[in-house]
Amino acid sequence: MNDTPYITKASWLMVAALGVIWGSTFMVIELALEHVTPFWLTAGRIVFAAGVTGALWQLRGRRLHLDKTRSWGGLICVGLLSTAIPFQLISWAQQYVTSSFSGVTMAAVALLVLPLSHLLIPGEKMTLRRSIGFGIGFVGVLVLIGSKALDMTGADLEWPGRIACFGAASCYAISSVVMRRLAPMDPIGLAAVSLLIGSGVVVITAFVIEGPPPAISSTGWGLLIFLGLFPTALANLLRVLVIRTAGPVFMSLTNYQVPLWSVVFGIILLNEPFQIRLLAALLAASIGPGGRATGAECPVWCGVCCRVCWHIGVWVLGLRARSTEAPEPQHRFRR
Repeated sequence: MNDTPYITKASWLMVAALGVIWGSTFMVIELALEHVTPFWLTAGRIVFAAGVTGALWQLRGRRLHLDKTRSWGGLICVGLLSTAIPFQLISWAQQYVTSSFSGVTMAAVALLVLPLSHLLIPGEKMTLRRSIGFGIGFVGVLVLIGSKALDMTGADLEWPGRIACFGAASCYAISSVVMRRLAPMDPIGLAAVSLLIGSGVVVITAFVIEGPPPAISSTGWGLLIFLGLFPTALANLLRVLVIRTAGPVFMSLTNYQVPLWSVVFGIILLNEPFQIRLLAALLAASIGPGGRATGAECPVWCGVCCRVCWHIGVWVLGLRARSTEAPEPQHRFRR
């Protein structure tokens, strides 16, 4: 695998698509938890995604390794840390934290990817510019997890839920670096095999912790299919393509978008409460390590679109902040 990142217009488009897809995922997970238990929710979306991706891989001839080098240990690690473990952590955590908080914590992925890539990937050195961005972003994460003003649900297990969210972010960061270091592989094969590995683990875990799968309503099945098809099957394939070509540091640009979209979707569609410190933490954690701190030259059109989307999001949040009283969330959190 070439250690030098290869960034194209397609790379930027894939990162932009992943930001929107994953930004809406936390909201859909929160809705799905009203119809299915957390671990079976994770099992359902990963098994469905594994079936879809596996079928596509079968049609392409089931090619995996592109040379004589084998990376089975790394592949198992990617399967566990890309899907099985973080998906279960997030599904469990969202019983106690809001979807907006879950999305904002994904900014921590970039803060972990930068130093890991510097140490383990020769072509991803941490320059002074990146280091400054890393420091600003770290302050943002401290604001995010340390401010009691962000206790939005009042659930007894909200702090363990927060820790689980950051544990999921750590899994994504480590798996990105490990994936970049794998031997040459077919991207669809890599996506399919990692999901197959993850599906086996989550099904066993769901049986052990929650027993047989529960009865699921038609609405629940619809949400499961959405989660399996878009933020799992499609997004996992896009993630593999970006990391294997443009590198994990460039991939971390996605995590600067996810918090914005997650907060916007959660506030507008789920009536989640808005607090100004959440926006402050979002700004520091996202803008700090973002932009040119990745070392990538963003096309002019991409920069303009990002700025427009950002200002639209801030404007929407500002409207909610000026409301006289935040409405009660329509969903319930476990206490």
